[in-house]
Amino acid sequence: MKSTKVVFTICLLILALIGVSCKSKATHFTAISEGKTTKPNIIFLMTDDQRWDNMGCYGKPEFNTPNIDKLAEQGVIFDNAFYAVAICMPSRVTMMTGRYNSNHKVGFVAPDDYTLSQADFSKSYPAILKNTGYRTGFIGKVGFTVTEEAVRPSTPKEHYYKEQMGGVFDFFAGSETYDRKDFVIWPEDDETLQDIYKEGRQNSGRTKRTGEAMMRFLDTQPANQPFCLSVSFYAVKHDNNKDVYMPHFEQFKNHDFSVPRNWVEGDNPVLPDVVKENARGVYLHRQRSSTPELYQKLVRRFATQGYSVDEQVGFLVEKLKAKGLFENTIIIYTSDNGRFQGSHGLFDKCLLYDESVKAPLIIYDGRMPEAKRKRREKALVSSVDMAPTIVSMAGLQPPASMQGLNISGVLNQTQDMSGWRDTVFMEDLFLAAMFSKRYSEEVDEINQNLIDTNQSYRSRGVRTDRWKYIVYYEHTPKIEELYDTNKDPMEQHNLVDSPEHLDILQKLRKQAEDMYQMAIQ
Repeated sequence: MKSTKVVFTICLLILALIGVSCKSKATHFTAISEGKTTKPNIIFLMTDDQRWDNMGCYGKPEFNTPNIDKLAEQGVIFDNAFYAVAICMPSRVTMMTGRYNSNHKVGFVAPDDYTLSQADFSKSYPAILKNTGYRTGFIGKVGFTVTEEAVRPSTPKEHYYKEQMGGVFDFFAGSETYDRKDFVIWPEDDETLQDIYKEGRQNSGRTKRTGEAMMRFLDTQPANQPFCLSVSFYAVKHDNNKDVYMPHFEQFKNHDFSVPRNWVEGDNPVLPDVVKENARGVYLHRQRSSTPELYQKLVRRFATQGYSVDEQVGFLVEKLKAKGLFENTIIIYTSDNGRFQGSHGLFDKCLLYDESVKAPLIIYDGRMPEAKRKRREKALVSSVDMAPTIVSMAGLQPPASMQGLNISGVLNQTQDMSGWRDTVFMEDLFLAAMFSKRYSEEVDEINQNLIDTNQSYRSRGVRTDRWKYIVYYEHTPKIEELYDTNKDPMEQHNLVDSPEHLDILQKLRKQAEDMYQMAIQ
């Protein structure tokens, strides 16, 4: 009996000690939580036309991107990320809404040339997070238009940012294509923000201005509210002196960059005829990247702009650390589409070769233990996954309208990879001939004539970890391409007529059609 009392007494003492310990921990937790949010902050960084391999962490240190590389070293680098569509307007809408181009129908040319309706914008990731208490901000190139109802054409003369986006973004500093034209800012009474974009400002540059606005957002951020900031750099697109911060050009001006093995001097005879005769990338290549001299001139300037963006990424990380926000912030870094830069005898983007559709994707989540960071990830992911992932990271349920997958489980290694996708879907709905006619009242008739005369090179396709399949589906007969990207990463040998690859061709052909049918539902 005595021993029982001793045991009971010891148990009481242990419970008391546990209680003191738990109370102490609870008090400590309350103290560090005061004035701070428990929800993660989310920063979505997007460049314009940045080819996936134009940075150190993707194998090309000659581009000198030390801050992006350091962020990648601390986070997760995705080696198999692809765009669902590889041209700016529809790609941006896809990433904001989590919907395929054929579904949201926001693009440059008919028949998929609608603006984004208010109803659809209300189901974008910024709107969803705003409605659940996040402070939201947007800085940089918007690239699409929101209107009360979806209307055509998608590139109207006015963009109504304040009227149509004012209820979603608390902080806004953006425009359609350039930050020197039709720029809109709110809060209007933020004199510091106004000064950043003051006309005629010296010793500036569009990337530096974007970065300064990014810093201003953080400096005005309340301590007790989570935030979601979308930053859309105007770089690395355009290469005129007024678009390039010339002091950064000095380090690259005499550097000879490596040339991709599939770069073509002059015209490329093996491209499909419909592409050679009609695609914008063909004649732009002749003008801009078809000789060694032209190639080096352009890539030096793209590298300069990439370095300017990299500098702002460094400032961003420093600011987050100084404010004690870094460990509770998720940073996503990507671009809106790739760019050929002479590969395949093409400039521009859109077409479904990897230089256009492969995406840089780096995600740093300060809440994750180091054991789950500092690695490369081979899972297939799509740009259509960005919106549902951001919504899920905020602890919310993505709406049924979002067609992408939440990649959070892949990121933190809780996903059962045996159940993960083995294929991503991609499409190109852009026609250069239609773009020049986008304001015509007869756009639908013009479009049908291009199809009837075999001038359409619209395409769709699928990508697995090994295979790439492309079909130019409006051409008669259909033109197909098949590549073994393990043996042929430069996509130089079309296997579509190879009898030994007939089974995989038929499988991917069906997958492409099935995924398209799912996309349009």
